Amino acid sequence: MKKVTAIFDIGKTNKKFFLFDVDYQEVYREYTNFDTIVDEDGHPTEDLKSLQNWLKNVFDRILKSEKYNITAINFSTYGASLVHLDEQGEVVTPLYNYTKPLDKKVIDSFFEKYGPEDKISVTTGSSNDGMLNSGMQLYWLKHTKPAVFKKIKYSLHLPQYISYIFTGIPISEYTSIGCHTSLWDFSKKDYHDWVYAEEFYKILPPIVSTETSINLNYNGKRIKIGVGIHDSSAALLPYVRSIKKKFILVSTGTWSIALNPFSEKLLTKEDIDKNCINYMRINGKPVKSARLFLGNEYTLQVKEMAEFFGVNEDYHKSVKFNNDTYFEIVKDMDPIFKWKGFTTKQMPKKTNIYYDNFEHAYHHLMTELVLLQVESIKIAAGDEPIEKLYIDGGFSDNDVYIKLLSHYLRNMELRTTDSSLGSALGAAIAISDSKLNSKFLKKNYSLKKHVPFIIK
Repeated sequence: MKKVTAIFDIGKTNKKFFLFDVDYQEVYREYTNFDTIVDEDGHPTEDLKSLQNWLKNVFDRILKSEKYNITAINFSTYGASLVHLDEQGEVVTPLYNYTKPLDKKVIDSFFEKYGPEDKISVTTGSSNDGMLNSGMQLYWLKHTKPAVFKKIKYSLHLPQYISYIFTGIPISEYTSIGCHTSLWDFSKKDYHDWVYAEEFYKILPPIVSTETSINLNYNGKRIKIGVGIHDSSAALLPYVRSIKKKFILVSTGTWSIALNPFSEKLLTKEDIDKNCINYMRINGKPVKSARLFLGNEYTLQVKEMAEFFGVNEDYHKSVKFNNDTYFEIVKDMDPIFKWKGFTTKQMPKKTNIYYDNFEHAYHHLMTELVLLQVESIKIAAGDEPIEKLYIDGGFSDNDVYIKLLSHYLRNMELRTTDSSLGSALGAAIAISDSKLNSKFLKKNYSLKKHVPFIIK
């Protein structure tokens, strides 16, 4: 029987299960997804019951397999989500979705008590993002649903709740606490004073290291069970463990997040104003992170461009970088795109595409977006002299994006990685005692180096 580590990687849409061998090679996977249900206000939310049943059924089935010997299991999930348990360990409320609107009166009352907002944001590394701050979820629950709140014995972040399903042991860990929750004071390395003032520390379980494992007899088998990890921190872990020099990782998708795990300084008000927040490494150290709604913007713009030029919606996927096209565009280049998901000072009041072909317009769009990405990377770097840059996720195989990024950041060594397993692998590494060497990324992530194109 092959010794394997089992990982549940729970995304908003796809729920994934992987088995990795001792060399972190994937040997098995299965995916599923569930229809959302609604909370008491009619807002869509995760179907926790279906998720719990799937977790147990999959694991129990694989455990009986004569092909695999599961020695450990861990969990990676999205953040900003809390599960509230009563004295009997039963779930008290729906898993409130972080997209749920938060009443402005609740936010205002919070900052009246504990503000000013700038100071809270700087010390907690969290911008004012409503329910995306899980601390605000607790504050909202206590002050708008006091009868429900009184039933809560423990509040667990989602990765730790999934661990709890298997262990029955309530705990907290750093990466979930530190991901834009407004709960953590990075200056004193403890919960913020407001968390104590509201007495939330009483329902937040003891904090343990992300590398903690619990050895349990599960269905007659001795298994090492992890405590779970926030997915962004999990995706960062293989890089931190295998690269010796300082680097920035840009994780691209709907959001493009530039992660700098080497920043020693607290965020400034200027950082917060530039959409900079903190994530947290497994050892409790901050990860300075600059967010850009890049993938979302890209999707909206190329769809509109396809309609404008009368081409197939997927046509953009076939466009490769062209030197002549690029140099023709940048001769007298002004911004022509009005962004839909965010605003910038330079953007026009409306989109004005004056090109007669899709390729030229696409190169212009990508140049504008990449310049925003460059700025985001520089914000994450701060005054750190960082020479290595890694790109993973959806844009890692976008030829125009990569060529332009390597051009505008010629002082950095740019490499792309190709792995849909990022957070799952990170969760497996977090629970493992083995060390990673410098060849890990090349072997497991199809690492590619990119050289800037020649300037004419």
